[in-house]
Amino acid sequence: MGSSNDDFLYLQVAERVETMIENGVLKSGDKLMSVRMLCREQGVSLSTAFKAYAALESKGLIEARSKSGYYVRFQQRPAAPRFAPSVPPKQTWTLEEMIADVYEKMSETGVMQFSLAAPDISLLPAAKLNKCLLEAIRRNPSSCLNYADASGSEHLRRQIARLSFNWGGRPDPDEVVITNGCMESLSLCLRAVTMPGDTVAIESPTYFGIFNLLKSLHLHALEIPVDADTGIDLGFLKTAISQQRISACLFTPNFNNPVGSLVPDETKKELVALLSAAKIPLIEDDIYGEMYFGKTRPRSCKSYDSDGLVLYCSSFSKTLAPGYRVGWCLPGRFLSRVRHLKLTHSLSTATPTQDALSLFCETGRFDLHLRHLRKALHTQCLRYSQAIAQFFPEGARISRPQGGYVLWIELPNEVNAIDVYHRARRQQIGIAPGPLFSLSGQFTHSIRIGFGTPYSPGVEMGLKRLGSLIK
Repeated sequence: MGSSNDDFLYLQVAERVETMIENGVLKSGDKLMSVRMLCREQGVSLSTAFKAYAALESKGLIEARSKSGYYVRFQQRPAAPRFAPSVPPKQTWTLEEMIADVYEKMSETGVMQFSLAAPDISLLPAAKLNKCLLEAIRRNPSSCLNYADASGSEHLRRQIARLSFNWGGRPDPDEVVITNGCMESLSLCLRAVTMPGDTVAIESPTYFGIFNLLKSLHLHALEIPVDADTGIDLGFLKTAISQQRISACLFTPNFNNPVGSLVPDETKKELVALLSAAKIPLIEDDIYGEMYFGKTRPRSCKSYDSDGLVLYCSSFSKTLAPGYRVGWCLPGRFLSRVRHLKLTHSLSTATPTQDALSLFCETGRFDLHLRHLRKALHTQCLRYSQAIAQFFPEGARISRPQGGYVLWIELPNEVNAIDVYHRARRQQIGIAPGPLFSLSGQFTHSIRIGFGTPYSPGVEMGLKRLGSLIK
């Protein structure tokens, strides 16, 4: 009991110091009070004080100097991206070719993969998941050889309904449909609310997988600009709705990929009201919602939905098991349509992985795992940001995400992101160039870097080489 209380106390102390650094109360180079003084000031044990400083040191916020004490590390604070409009140059490389090339090279060995927006395997509980998989097969009367229900395992749907409480939802398990990853959720929901030839509003920039999905369904995209911090431009969307017919919106309000923006809860509420009045369905991709760095999980748009027009989509791919390919959706008033599409599209989702994830969640391991993962990602985000500020050319602007896996970097205007991509490839470094995230060829001076891999000397060397290449 005492150990648990100590853990809670050291995190509280560390958060107080971190807030003072973020707010500029403690500045770069300032000496912090000694460990013993911290004990007296905060009324904590010596062990708790040491652990608090160690946590801040691991985030790269402070440093210990031999025989001198602890100091605030030098913090370079580059400006956030501006998303200034630009005229895209003529590309000899099509968007489809870019996407295919990036996908093809994502699994290459021997490459420093900054192009991924996913957790490193070292951050995932492989042994515990393996144990749950074996236990699930042992418990199942058919050894998981039978088809699952088209809507998914009842046990897993119950666990997902329970997890929905985190984002303000209170669904019945029967309202959940299990899918083969989040992409199938998005596909089913789009097919449920649109017809070929319809227009779908999407964020700009946005995840490049959305473009192929829309193209395969013969849908047109209308790009809505986002702010690097607060996400979707609601004013632009209002104007667009008044000027043309939009059949659906597909947005990622919580930690958009590639920008990492977070739509404030009040704006989410306003967005839902706007679309409800216009009778436009909102497909909400909340795959990164659990990856928050703050004290509380941001709410979903679905939590403000009283008309059933928000179709909520997520998966375990970014939190627990990318290879299991288990996602889900809450389609609201379109539930029967999505169920029918699921049945005709893929029949069902693999039984062993559903039962293993259900068992993992039932034991309480998922919540514990998420706490560790969020803490690791926050630390990695800070360390990567500091290294980029140090090694990249002056004038580079870096996003400041409050969650997720990626940093969006706006480079000086003379730097072409496609050139950087090809040059980096030759040095065994993988990045995602900005034009990949827009149908209109924008963001030619921007790149996306994933921080899912724990910070290490190898990562630091990779960022240093990339910075030198850009310079």
